[in-house]
Amino acid sequence: MTAALELEVLTALAEPNRKRIVELLRDGPRSVGDIADRLQLVQPQTSRHLRVLADAGLVRAERQAQSRIYHLHPAPFRSLTAWLDSFAQVWETRTDRLDGYLTELQSRTEESE
Repeated sequence: MTAALELEVLTALAEPNRKRIVELLRDGPRSVGDIADRLQLVQPQTSRHLRVLADAGLVRAERQAQSRIYHLHPAPFRSLTAWLDSFAQVWETRTDRLDGYLTELQSRTEESE
C-alpha cells in the first residue's frame, strides 16, 4: 500500500459514520437504504459516505435492479493489516529487548544482595 493510499484509507475510516458503515458491511452486503435505516442516517448522507469509502477502495457497489448493493473490498484491509503488523513486530522486538534488560537488572540486583 502506498503512503497516499494508506492516508486515503485511514482518512476514510477516521470519520465515525464511515467506520460504522464498514462495521455494518462486515456482516454482509447491504443496499444504501438498508445502511441508512440501520444507522439512522439520511440516504444522501449515506451515499456521500459510501462514495468516500469507494474512492478509498474500501467498498464496491453492484447494481441489482434499481438498487446499489455495497460490500467490502478486502484488498485495502489486507494491506492495512500488513502495515499495522509491521508496527506490531517493532513493538514485540522492543518488548523482548526490554524483558532481557529487566532480567539482567534483576540478576545484578540479586548478585549484589
